Amino acid sequence: MGRFGTSWRMFKASWHVLRSRKELVVFPVLAGVASLLVAVIFLTPAVFTLNDDNEPTAGSYLLLVGFYLVSAYVAIFFNAALISQANLALSGGDPSVTGGLRTAGGLWLRILPWALLSATVSLILRAIEERLGFLGRIIIGLVGMAWNLVTYLVLPVLVLEGTGTKDSVRRSAAMFRGTWGENVLGNAGIGVFGFLLFLPCLALVALGAAAVGATLWACVIVAVVWGLLVSITVAALSVIYQTALYRYAADGVAAPAFVGADLGHAFRRRR
Repeated sequence: MGRFGTSWRMFKASWHVLRSRKELVVFPVLAGVASLLVAVIFLTPAVFTLNDDNEPTAGSYLLLVGFYLVSAYVAIFFNAALISQANLALSGGDPSVTGGLRTAGGLWLRILPWALLSATVSLILRAIEERLGFLGRIIIGLVGMAWNLVTYLVLPVLVLEGTGTKDSVRRSAAMFRGTWGENVLGNAGIGVFGFLLFLPCLALVALGAAAVGATLWACVIVAVVWGLLVSITVAALSVIYQTALYRYAADGVAAPAFVGADLGHAFRRRR
């Protein structure tokens, strides 16, 4: 219950920042639009490179890998833009969409190695997982979770400290080992509350399945719109939360918006 309460306070603090700085939600929207364009550019020709038996060819696999790498870069680029402006908002500044895009644009070459590394690791882990049995999949899943935890603060470090990928990974790992490694799982409640917000979509789908005609389409449309709004909001909240955690791990001082959220429990230091 203590961890749940801390997660709830983190969620409320992140929501307060987003509600007061609504421009931050624009970055996930831009990321979604850009990702859709990338999908069209790569996946459309991938369909036409299938052989006569509709099986992937070497060209298909190359396009799929290219899609995965570029999609990873797009997501990281807009997250970098959001981190820069979330940090500004947490400092009491005046964030802007143009300011975030300008910052991320200035870091485009610094972001590239991290995008390639993170996407490559994910591809390798997924490929290994698909070739192993049940137990092997559990092990690889744990390895992937460990990787995500250790590198959780890489992007904030890269954006806010101006270090390269290698140093950012080391810095993130040091923060993980020294401050909050044992407790991050108990405090990462954004996804849980996001799922609760998503539940009305399931209710609408169930209602639509029992209906016909205009009612069916109305339920589907409302469910899709609500699901998109929740996804965009949760994406923004997650990055705001990540930035606040980085600030506390780096400086030992909570941002004003998170003073009442008891970040000390999220970063309980090891003895």
